[in-house]
Amino acid sequence: MKHTRPVIAALALLPAAALALAGCATGAADGGSAEGADGSTTLKVATIGLTSDGSLLTGIEQGFFAEEGLEIETSVVANPPAGLAAVQGGQVDIAYSPSVPLLNALSQGVPVRVVAAADGYPADGVEADEAVEFDDTGLYASAASGVASVEDLAGKTIAIPARKAQLEVVIAGELEKAGIDPETGVNWVVLDFTSAVAGLQNGTVDAAGLVSPFTSEAEDAGSTLISSPSIGFFESGAVGLWTAGASTVEQKGEAVAAFQRAIAKSNAYASEHPEEAIQAGLDATESELAIEDVKLPVWPSEVRAEDLERPNEKMVALGFLAEPVDLDGIIVPQP
Repeated sequence: MKHTRPVIAALALLPAAALALAGCATGAADGGSAEGADGSTTLKVATIGLTSDGSLLTGIEQGFFAEEGLEIETSVVANPPAGLAAVQGGQVDIAYSPSVPLLNALSQGVPVRVVAAADGYPADGVEADEAVEFDDTGLYASAASGVASVEDLAGKTIAIPARKAQLEVVIAGELEKAGIDPETGVNWVVLDFTSAVAGLQNGTVDAAGLVSPFTSEAEDAGSTLISSPSIGFFESGAVGLWTAGASTVEQKGEAVAAFQRAIAKSNAYASEHPEEAIQAGLDATESELAIEDVKLPVWPSEVRAEDLERPNEKMVALGFLAEPVDLDGIIVPQP
């Protein structure tokens, strides 16, 4: 089985300024937690439809949340900024967000907190030659471009799905390491993934940032993988995060703590029964992929301070944040 944290197109389409307060348009039901007739507390949890949601789903099936007195009501929102807006506005209690859009939100003063890890990379990191096994994003070069490495991209054209979004952020990190100024040293062009793959085939772009399954299409068409940019940027630990509004953490602290305990059990169970968790994620997303086609998610046991500090510092260094986000008190301690 392949090994990685799954990333879908939604994550790559997140502009840094996309945090318009669209919570009321997320599709989540209004209101927050409520007490059921049996004394349980209902928490509304927003996801963006990842295979790694299998941890949450199997945890519900295994009764870990019920054991904590919780009933989980899930909904799918369009993207992490929509989920963050929903937790801010109280339309949902918990929402999924990767660290890049979370940091963008925090830099704009959105009062959200991190309550648990959703997915990520191995805590100890991986060797460079193993990165492709843990990263289903990829920076691909056209066969006609003559590009064989990131260093060859100076002056070249790179296709991405949106400017100042997550794929540009992580690719910019690779360019900077190669001594190329991400702002002036390459030509960025915005293309959807299907068009980007076509551009690689016909040579109208030199390189493209892609996510699975478009990575496989690029490989089949003869393009060359020159970098696994996401793991190069995040390196290790929790990347996908479960977040809650600051007011929810304050007003519903017991329910949030119960969620933290239950999701920790769920992540441990998913790590021990990955095929069961992956299948749950595939079923929920109505995916046509088979288990063997999915790279194995990593479900971290906790969110460490460095899991946020590292991308925070890198985004400042790359110019995506004007100054470091104050992370004091952002991670809610595990109960």
